[in-house]
Amino acid sequence: MDSEQRGGKHRAGYSDAVSGSTAPDDSAGEQTLDPAVTAGEQTLDPADTAAADAKPADTAAADAKTDEPKKRGALREAATLTAIALVLYYVMLTFVARPYLIPSESMEPTLHGCTGCTGDRIMVDKITYRFGSPQPGDVIVFKGPPNWDIGYKSIRSKNTAVRFVQNALSFIGFVPPDENDLVKRVIAVGGQTVECRANTGLTVDGKPLNEPFLDPTTMMADPKVYPCLGPEFGPVKVPQGRLWVMGDNRTHSADSRAHCGNTPADAQRGLMCTGDPTPGTVPVGNVIGKARFIAWPPSRWGGVASVNPQTQ
Repeated sequence: MDSEQRGGKHRAGYSDAVSGSTAPDDSAGEQTLDPAVTAGEQTLDPADTAAADAKPADTAAADAKTDEPKKRGALREAATLTAIALVLYYVMLTFVARPYLIPSESMEPTLHGCTGCTGDRIMVDKITYRFGSPQPGDVIVFKGPPNWDIGYKSIRSKNTAVRFVQNALSFIGFVPPDENDLVKRVIAVGGQTVECRANTGLTVDGKPLNEPFLDPTTMMADPKVYPCLGPEFGPVKVPQGRLWVMGDNRTHSADSRAHCGNTPADAQRGLMCTGDPTPGTVPVGNVIGKARFIAWPPSRWGGVASVNPQTQ
C-alpha cells in the first residue's frame, strides 16, 4: 500500500472513530467533543496540508528508484547463474561424460541404431580411461583412424542456419557429431593375437571366446553354423597401444576385419587380415570413452554391460 493510501486511511479512520459507534452513551460523547480538538482540526496549517499532499509523490519516486537497482541485481544474478551452468555443462561434456547418438545397426541388439527405429542415445564415460586402459568386452566410442574415414561424408547441411542448429544439437548429443566417431566392442588388446577359423571360431591367443551378446536373429546367421560370421581371418597380433574391435551385429559391422591389411596370396584363398594389422586396429589414444548406459529413449533405459569374451 503506498503512502497516499496510508494517509487517506488515517483520515478516514479518524472520522470513523467519531461516527461509527452505536452505543447510547457514545452519542453524548459525540455531542460533547472537546472544542479544542475540533478547533485544531479546523485550523490545520495550510503548509502542513501541502507537505502531506506532496509526500506520496516523493515516496513513490523514491520507491521506484529503489526497485530499479533490485531489478538490475536480479538480472545480473540470473545471468551469472546461467553462465555458471553453461560452463559446468561444457566441462562435463568435455571431461566427464557426453551423450552420443547411435546412427547404425552395427551394435544391435546391445545398442539400437537400425534404419527406421529410434536410435539409442548413450552416455559415454570420459573419466575411466584417464586412470586405466580399455579392456576386452568394453563397449567404446572412438574416433576412426584416417583409413576408416574413406567414403565418409559430412552429415551437415550446406545451409548456414541449418548447419548452426545441427552443430548446437550435436553439442548436447541429439545430432551425431560431424566426425567419424564409432562405437564397437573391444575383443583383443595390445600384445594379443586374434584369428578366426571355421573349425575353431573366433579365438584370442588360441582360446575360443564366449560371446553372449551375439544374437543369431539380429545377425541372420548362427555362430554354430558360421563360426566366423564372415570370412576367416588372421592370425593378427595386435600392436601395443592398439585395440581390435568388432560390432555385436557381426554380419552388419564394418569393424577391424574390414580395414585390416591382407597379403595377396592369402586374400586369393579368402583369408583376410594376414598382412599389416595397423590399419585394422584402433589406437588407444583415439578412444573417447566407455559407453555406460542408454539415456534415451525411456523404454531402453539401462546400463551397457562390459562382458569379457575371453572369460569362459
